[in-house]
Amino acid sequence: MDHSLISALAALAGAGIIAVVSFLRSWLVHQGEVRAQWVTQQALRRQDLYKEFIEEASKCYIDALQHHEPNISLLVTLYAKMSRMRVVASPKVLATAEDALKRIIETYSETDVTFTDISLRTIVQNGSFDLLHDFSEACRAETDFLRVKQLERRHTKSRIASLTHGRERPTTAA
Repeated sequence: MDHSLISALAALAGAGIIAVVSFLRSWLVHQGEVRAQWVTQQALRRQDLYKEFIEEASKCYIDALQHHEPNISLLVTLYAKMSRMRVVASPKVLATAEDALKRIIETYSETDVTFTDISLRTIVQNGSFDLLHDFSEACRAETDFLRVKQLERRHTKSRIASLTHGRERPTTAA
């Protein structure tokens, strides 16, 4: 075989390998960006759902404090949000939301509260007015956990990328 032919084939093979590696790197970067965008959108949807639940549960709780008859449309809205949470929420968030919903339903069976300065002060001081405290704390813990998990994933990927590009040598145990 002619040496010039071998050189040409080697050059073509090298160019082909570089093209494939370049394509794979671009594809992997794109997939990482798509995943990061998806995770961000999921977090925003989850936060919106939790915000909506807090707003609706608050309305329903005030209604339960002031009326003996349940507002069925408010309760149905809360149950719908609970069903949506079952798909995306952690077990802790879901459990605290269910507890809040149970307290709302129990409140409907209690005597109506008239908001005088004394009764309002008593309700606030004994902590029974903050119906969604545990739910809010569970949501915050879940959000913090997911944020840390995402940051760890990014850090690991950037560490791997720097190792594969020869910028950093892995350390060996002495």
